[in-house]
Amino acid sequence: MSPPDEAADGARAPDAAREADRALVAAARHSGGRTAAVLGCALAAAAAALAEPAVLGHTLDLLLRRDPAGPAWTLLCAAVIAAEVALDAAAARLTGDVDGRTTARLRRLGLARLLRTAPHHAARHAPGETAARLTAHATEAGKVPAAAAHAVTALLPPLGAVVALLLIDLWTALAFLVGVPLLVLLLRTFSRDTLTSVARYQQVQLATAGRLVEALAGARTIAAAGTAERERDRILAQLPELGTEGRRMWQVFGGTTARSAALMPILLYAVLAVGGIRLSAGAIGVGELLAASRYAALAAGVGAVTAGLAAVARGRAAARRTAALLTLPVLGHGREELPAGGPGTLELRGVRVVRDGSTVLHDISLVIPGGSTVAVVGRSGAGKTQFAAVAGRLADPDAGRVLLDGVPLPEVGAEALRREVGYAFDRPALLGDTVGEAIGFGSGPAPGRDAVRAAARAAGADGFVRRLPHGYDTPLADAPLSGGEFQRLGLARAFCHAGRLLVLDDATSSLDTVTAREVERALAREVRPGTRIVVAHRLSSAARADLVVWLEDGRVRATGPHGVLWRHEPAYRAVFAADGEPGAGAEPAAESGSEPVAEPAAEPVAAPEDASASRGSREAAR
Repeated sequence: MSPPDEAADGARAPDAAREADRALVAAARHSGGRTAAVLGCALAAAAAALAEPAVLGHTLDLLLRRDPAGPAWTLLCAAVIAAEVALDAAAARLTGDVDGRTTARLRRLGLARLLRTAPHHAARHAPGETAARLTAHATEAGKVPAAAAHAVTALLPPLGAVVALLLIDLWTALAFLVGVPLLVLLLRTFSRDTLTSVARYQQVQLATAGRLVEALAGARTIAAAGTAERERDRILAQLPELGTEGRRMWQVFGGTTARSAALMPILLYAVLAVGGIRLSAGAIGVGELLAASRYAALAAGVGAVTAGLAAVARGRAAARRTAALLTLPVLGHGREELPAGGPGTLELRGVRVVRDGSTVLHDISLVIPGGSTVAVVGRSGAGKTQFAAVAGRLADPDAGRVLLDGVPLPEVGAEALRREVGYAFDRPALLGDTVGEAIGFGSGPAPGRDAVRAAARAAGADGFVRRLPHGYDTPLADAPLSGGEFQRLGLARAFCHAGRLLVLDDATSSLDTVTAREVERALAREVRPGTRIVVAHRLSSAARADLVVWLEDGRVRATGPHGVLWRHEPAYRAVFAADGEPGAGAEPAAESGSEPVAEPAAEPVAAPEDASASRGSREAAR
């Protein structure tokens, strides 16, 4: 997936900035006590740094006059210096703690939002970009609360030093204040330029990470096509731009440091020159001149302020990248329970689904009786996967409602929904340490070994699992599985947790015909009874179903038993011919060794309005 274009980034920038700042504030509150401790230690260290020149100067004057209080003030100097060092060390230790906690908080928030959104929303972020947002960018953003505390306290020594200079001698202070506007301009320019260059650097970094993950996922295809060199060039295409932006960041930082390094000595020399004149005139003492020179150095300490601002600027830019995950819409759940013992009746009322501005499902209304097996058929792009997604609430429709046993799906609690609605996919992701754990993976209590093996037998997986080095205890990483075996394990997982509604989204596409038919028989006989929605490409799957929902261009073209549609709808037969189904050119006969495909006497089962529409479409086809 390519990164967002510049125009889209510009349009979303204000919202992203606000969301990023809110996320940082929330993360800072999570570590509020430690952040306050960092601020307190840093403020105390800054106060000690401010007190140090005055104490040193006064001690020097006392020692020069051989005042009896001199030794006591010498001890006080040592105590102030020791306190400054200890407070700086404590602030550094607490800073690491706050950075770690804030980073962890941002990662948890981003990951939780990513997992709670609908899959099609999560898919808008490429895996490589998502990984970069949750790792490198979250780490940089996590430094903002402590960096902001240090940046605030970094202002205290310069401001306090200016006040101290005014108290020591007005003319010495004026000599320094002449250069203050230049310091302010320097800081303002640095902050603006740093934010711009860091944001661009991170954007290029995201794009490069996305391309790298894409290439890793398609490593076999790249090797087979012999395009390794081309892919390398594609992944590294933006490396020069990344280098340019990286150098620009350091140029901004280095330029500011160089200009401040040139400005600070000039200010110090000016203070010393005026202070020397005032000393020779008897207006100030030697200790006061020492204190004035030290305060001038503190007042010109733009380096600490610059470093703090740079850290905050980098963190805010990174937070905007991480905040892209925090703005994903949450697929919320209610608290309703489904009726006990419900048959699994599914009802769609005026369901419309829009993706990227195009309507992929058009106002679908139909009723699927509980306990029936429904085959959803149609050419590629007809909307079958979107139908399957809204049927079990992997996504909400943009209009209309979906009800299961009379309860709208958004009102059902998350635990109850996932306990009663199961899915199997064409390319399942196996989660767990072992093969057995992958089959038993689910939100409810872990099933026993007998239940896991029964589900594997129903999915045609028990035989090859037993042949693995450690059977069901074989680590997934050590299990050499084919595409079909992956699918069978995914089916076994779905069968293991089958509730009143089971959705198979092209879940047998990688199985051979014999295995697929064995799975269909097991689904009818061995898996917990309930409603089945099968996204079907095989003729046998449609033939075995109680009801067929035929989709075309996101609309229900017709519903009814397979035998009725097959005889009266040439376009229906063409769906299977287009998919290359063997034997699609003739009406399916009874399978050898299996039950004959009987034609039900009833008319197609659908909502009244859809039933009439379906009959009308058949009449039009004839």
